[in-house]
Amino acid sequence: MRQRLPASAYIEGILSGNRYMLSRAITLVESKLSPDNELADQIIEALMPHTGQSLRIGITGVPGVGKSTFIESFGYKILNLGYRLAVLAIDPSSQTSKGSILGDKTRMELLSQDERAYIRPSPAGSSLGGVAARTREAMLLCEAAGYNVIFIETVGVGQSETVVRQMTDFFLLLMLAGAGDDLQGIKRGIIEMADLLLINKADGDNLRNAQKAQNQYKQALHLFPPPSSGFFPQVLLASALEKKGLDEVWDTIEQFKSMVLGNGFFAYNRAEQAVHWLNEQLTFLLKKHFFEREDFDIHFQKAEEAVRNQQKSPQRAATELIQKLL
Repeated sequence: MRQRLPASAYIEGILSGNRYMLSRAITLVESKLSPDNELADQIIEALMPHTGQSLRIGITGVPGVGKSTFIESFGYKILNLGYRLAVLAIDPSSQTSKGSILGDKTRMELLSQDERAYIRPSPAGSSLGGVAARTREAMLLCEAAGYNVIFIETVGVGQSETVVRQMTDFFLLLMLAGAGDDLQGIKRGIIEMADLLLINKADGDNLRNAQKAQNQYKQALHLFPPPSSGFFPQVLLASALEKKGLDEVWDTIEQFKSMVLGNGFFAYNRAEQAVHWLNEQLTFLLKKHFFEREDFDIHFQKAEEAVRNQQKSPQRAATELIQKLL
């Protein structure tokens, strides 16, 4: 096992932009070991004054929509504008082996070799909502290291991808035309949260289908209530492969940022996200407290046996289990 360093070593390394120390700190954050968690908490607490200055962008879409190709092409545009980019890419985990391929660095080969960019793939594990359990903490560490644009690329497995909205400023939904997900595809939960619907792979023989889908989505979006940000969602076309439409995407993000900074929504949204994060952390720590008790397994096995034998309902067994452990 790699030796833990003093908190000061991680803090100084991150503030100096040391990518190696940043990676080690994120590994600490993602660890399930209590000593690592305690050290990670110290690091994050010390770095908090150096966070919050980035633009946080969530990127999601179904598998095959071209998220990695889009991120590499769009990421290079952002780097050439003078920004430093961190990509937190969440890979799906096997529910059987619990392993993940973590292949995003391979799919973004050029971007991963650029010193101005930092790519960190993380396994989703058992977390729902398309993000990993410690994505928020990893994002803060990247901000402290000087990355001023953060992409959070979700797993992309369906409508549960909405959790990323609770940790980003701008939510970009990548779509495909002609893939059975057009108008029947106004999936309310996720589309209501999108600030930009981007129809990718709008090139070659698929361009006409993409233009048709763009018009359909534009019309359908008028059926939704106006967003609280005050920014009406845009529907654009892009070809990440041909690097077309990327200027329009960045222009839209800039327009959004200008509006929400001006009307106060940016600060309000960040504050609400912090409170949401507090509630999530409280739930996580309460569960951790119960599960780590020495007598938990004994009481749980009894409750499990009672449920298996239909002697108690799961609700009743859970209630009694909590009462015993309080």
